[in-house]
Amino acid sequence: MKFADEVKNAVTPRAALLVIGVLALQLLFIASYVGALHHPKPRDVPFGVVAPGPAAAQAADRLAKLPGDPFDPRVVRDAAEARRQIVDREIDGALLVDPGGATDTLLVASGGGTALATALTRITAEVERAQRRTVRTVDVAPASRGDFNGLSAFYLVVGWCVGGYLCASILAISAGSRPSNPQRAIIRLGVIALSGIAGGLGGAIIVGPVLGALPGSVAALWGLGALVVFAVGAATLALQALTGVVGIGLAVLLIVIAGNPSAGGAFPGPMLPDFWRTIGPGLPPGAGTWAARSIAYFRGNAISGAMQVLSVWAVIGTVITLVASSARKPKTT
Repeated sequence: MKFADEVKNAVTPRAALLVIGVLALQLLFIASYVGALHHPKPRDVPFGVVAPGPAAAQAADRLAKLPGDPFDPRVVRDAAEARRQIVDREIDGALLVDPGGATDTLLVASGGGTALATALTRITAEVERAQRRTVRTVDVAPASRGDFNGLSAFYLVVGWCVGGYLCASILAISAGSRPSNPQRAIIRLGVIALSGIAGGLGGAIIVGPVLGALPGSVAALWGLGALVVFAVGAATLALQALTGVVGIGLAVLLIVIAGNPSAGGAFPGPMLPDFWRTIGPGLPPGAGTWAARSIAYFRGNAISGAMQVLSVWAVIGTVITLVASSARKPKTT
């Protein structure tokens, strides 16, 4: 047999297309991760300013005019209100100006992202130095000692996302990517739901009681994990129901290539380029990371939006999977 014939037998046209698809995903992976994370810098960070009388507006205006627009400053009534807004995740930091002295106070929340808290401290110190003032930093919602750089919530959610699309992918590989009837689609969705319940509980126990990486309610993290796994798994099933085995690659594109670097893990949203900052909250890794940090460090505040995003992914994935399986014509024998 000629070598050309061997090549044709070894690499079918369908396999060649899949290899090209893998190459495209590989390059997109590099472009997305490096593009999002190679040059992080804060931009338009929601930031409070507390000072007496006209000094507050003057300080806010001075911060708004900094090169690169690192802050989106707004005047806050007092220190208590600034703390409340940080804990409610309305702002990421606040400067408390002391009119009677030369030392001001910076409030940050490293539980929302250590990199952002560090950047706010550095920039504020530079601004204060130019005014011949100093600043002391107070961490209102500090990351736990077992949560190095505040990354545990992100890795927890990444693990749940991986579980969701791998479970759906395994079901497709083992029994056909497109469910042949609604009953099988329901069974697959049920398997993913059970996997989510088990994976959500396991992940919550590992990062909480076992490793001490994240504080917060184990039950709340369990519920979040179950929803993340099911949302990603249902979305993967839907993509497979529409496109076959290509759906696995599309799931990787959405969750891994687009979702992970934009999730605000290593660098929170205000430090990411505009594209990734925009898409992050609408994808499961970003919504899950925000919710996990809210549960762990912010008393569960500001969680409803992220939960709605995950619920939408779960519902749409379920509906598409069921509709696509219902539309398939049964095979005749």
